[in-house]
Amino acid sequence: MEILWLSFASTVGWFISSLAGGGSPLILIPAIGVFLGTNAVPPVITTGMMFGNGQRIWIYWRHINWQLMWWYLPGAVTGSVAGAFLFSRTEIEWLSLLLGLFLIISVLGYGAGKKQRAFRVKSWYFLPAGFAYSFLSGLIGSSGPLLNPLYLNYGLVKEELIATKSVHMIVVHSVKIAAYAAFGAFTGPYFWYGVLIGIAALPGNWLGQMVLERISEQRFRQFVMTFVLISGGLMIWQQRQVLGIG
Repeated sequence: MEILWLSFASTVGWFISSLAGGGSPLILIPAIGVFLGTNAVPPVITTGMMFGNGQRIWIYWRHINWQLMWWYLPGAVTGSVAGAFLFSRTEIEWLSLLLGLFLIISVLGYGAGKKQRAFRVKSWYFLPAGFAYSFLSGLIGSSGPLLNPLYLNYGLVKEELIATKSVHMIVVHSVKIAAYAAFGAFTGPYFWYGVLIGIAALPGNWLGQMVLERISEQRFRQFVMTFVLISGGLMIWQQRQVLGIG
């Protein structure tokens, strides 16, 4: 039963994330936590994300912005190792609160997707941004759509955003898998559950591609920023006990 539910959650999550520039972890993280436990979330989600983003690279190959890749790569590799190492040694709950606040503020500055750009982003910004994203992702399992406002303000939309982000993500998740294994936070069952949700991502990515071709760039930006807002709110809500709420 858990295999069916995790597969269904993966297919739905990857379909939605095709239209919103990300989002599969929002659905997968709670499902993994319920069926496998919270300790399984970072390694399982990392493996599944690697396979799911690999599929997207194949689907959207011709839309990849390689210039951003070379700026993103050095920071992503070092940040992934550092985050995975710290994850194996400690747990920092309040980070999710800060990320949630950042995402909500980003939406407000972007006008909920109505603007084409809220500020201008240069290619080199992705070097420190890659380190920050991958470090936080390694530390807490997923840092949500943290870089989506950066992609949009750089000028990437629809297939370009999905393709370029997928290449960036597969670098982060590949390094994280190796780091989790090296630091003793990764086991065989976690890997196979990750492969399962990665395989189940294929129909979601395929359906998402067909729908993505039919929506406008402005509608895509609105979907992305709506997802960013929801992600920020959920990150804060999940850590409500830290704030003394509930």
